[in-house]
Amino acid sequence: MAYRYVLYRTFTSARKVTESVSDKPTLANLRQEIDAIDDKILELLNQRATLVMQVGALKTQTKSDFHVPSREREIYERLTANNPGPFPSEGVRGVFREIISASLALESPMRVAFLGPSATFSHLAAMQQFGLSAELSPERSIPAVFEAVQKGEAYYGLVPVENSTEGVISHTLDMFMESDLKINAEVLLEVSHFLLSRTGRIEDVKKVYSHPQPLAQCRKWLATNLPNIPLVDVASTTLAAQIVTEDYTAAAIASEYAASLYNLKVVKARIEDQVNNFTRFLVVGRKFADRSGDDKTSLMFSVKDEPGILHRMLVPFASRGINLTKIESRPLKGKAWEYIFYLDLSGHISDPQVAEAVQELSSCCQFVKVLGSYPRAK
Repeated sequence: MAYRYVLYRTFTSARKVTESVSDKPTLANLRQEIDAIDDKILELLNQRATLVMQVGALKTQTKSDFHVPSREREIYERLTANNPGPFPSEGVRGVFREIISASLALESPMRVAFLGPSATFSHLAAMQQFGLSAELSPERSIPAVFEAVQKGEAYYGLVPVENSTEGVISHTLDMFMESDLKINAEVLLEVSHFLLSRTGRIEDVKKVYSHPQPLAQCRKWLATNLPNIPLVDVASTTLAAQIVTEDYTAAAIASEYAASLYNLKVVKARIEDQVNNFTRFLVVGRKFADRSGDDKTSLMFSVKDEPGILHRMLVPFASRGINLTKIESRPLKGKAWEYIFYLDLSGHISDPQVAEAVQELSSCCQFVKVLGSYPRAK
């Protein structure tokens, strides 16, 4: 089921060949040519897999990291740059994401922890980033994702950090106070909410289940189209879908993938109030990510409470022309009216100007912690 869903999303952007009923002989010949090409693709995939297994054996001998994200980026960038069309470049990227995911599984199974359960938007983001051949492991909470990576039970963890409509997810930011894990990547997922039910008829809906965030993101649509209908908070969109499978009078706000997984019908698609509704996820690991050439760096720091301190903490970046893409503050636990600041900036910590700015920032801070430098999401 998951493979069908991802292949559907990958290839919907490809150009469609118009078939004419009157051209049956030509159509048959074209299909024979397509079959021959598919056979060749399969042969080449197996040749590639053989080489991948040899690479895995060499990595084992040399005790090298089996997952090298910079190599993945190199493959994507080279193929999309060399793609003459008409197959869309985004389709090329989607196809090779799955080829690389399956290849990594041949070298060594890669376990990725994510905020579960399955069929949530975190699950979709994990599939988007790592492909379907990765061992995607749902965890009960954001701290549990961090713990799985810290203990070596997972190679990476994926957690949500902010939504373009509802803002920051504070639990994720707070975890960086306690954890030494590094941000290795960011994932942007366009979030579309679907109203799902057993019957598919809006007149049958007497109550709506979902996680509080989707309910908030669909507030106006619900008030307009389902006024006076009770809204019930549950732990996840997946749990909402599971509940609805047994209740013909209920509907769930969940993903399109949840509809296919739980055999529910779509009452209404894309009911979010804001278009371009994106959730940003962070991939955390035990090491710093390699430089990509188009990076972001995330910091956390605490400043001394004194006049002009907020101005002073921005000067090191402004004076060097470094773009700050986000500033967020959180209360410092155990100390009233003291705050931790989270900051995202353009550039890599190994860039001289970025390193100098962070060093200057340290002079007016109680502490500074680099959370990671990682490729900017495309």
